[in-house]
Amino acid sequence: MLIGHIKEIVRHPVKSFYGESVQKTKVMHYGLYGDRSHAFLDDTRPGKYLTITQFPEMALYKAKFAGDESLENYPKVEVTTPDGKVFDWRDEELIKQLENKSKRAVSPVQYSPSHVPFGAIEEEHLQLVTDASLHKMREIWGKETDHRRFRPNLVISLNEKVPFIEETWFGKRLKIGNDVEIDLKRHCERCMIITVNPDTADKDSTLLKTIVKERNNFFGVYASVIKTGAVQVGDEISLIN
Repeated sequence: MLIGHIKEIVRHPVKSFYGESVQKTKVMHYGLYGDRSHAFLDDTRPGKYLTITQFPEMALYKAKFAGDESLENYPKVEVTTPDGKVFDWRDEELIKQLENKSKRAVSPVQYSPSHVPFGAIEEEHLQLVTDASLHKMREIWGKETDHRRFRPNLVISLNEKVPFIEETWFGKRLKIGNDVEIDLKRHCERCMIITVNPDTADKDSTLLKTIVKERNNFFGVYASVIKTGAVQVGDEISLIN
């Protein structure tokens, strides 16, 4: 059953930095190509990553792949700072800036294009939201609800605008385009990250409180990759029982 199409594809080359919206990419076994493939370890918490939770201003750093995707090596990762400067993601000046602002020692870590460990993504391979659910969330919250707060990988435009219908798809598969198949797993339970404005890093706790009260703290759904392949904006999406 045809249920809609891809409205936007978002990946985050550097974990907790602002993601990049792309027209097309590959779906790997771990999720979108290069998603959360680069990160900064928080040396004050051994084995943990520095994230927006510890340092909300990370949301204002914009990371993108500058070049063509390759399964051998990633293209260069460029980071634009909140004041508009552009650095290679390993640049010492950038690292020092992050350390000074977060008041934490950090170490860069990078994974291969063929494998990003589960810990970097933390939950499942992909996170999805629908346009109908975003629209309903704006109505419930009473404020403009930017999808970037939720850091989804895929924004789906539904043919029938039924809010939260994606929550009825657990245990079923979606086919995207010609090749990709994903398995709908479970709700996405939200945390304080959604309270951070992606343009200013200001916090508004009322969004999380609203989702806790009205939606049992759920918004968006997680999926795991069954079949890999290429995806692009506009690809049709079918629900497979």
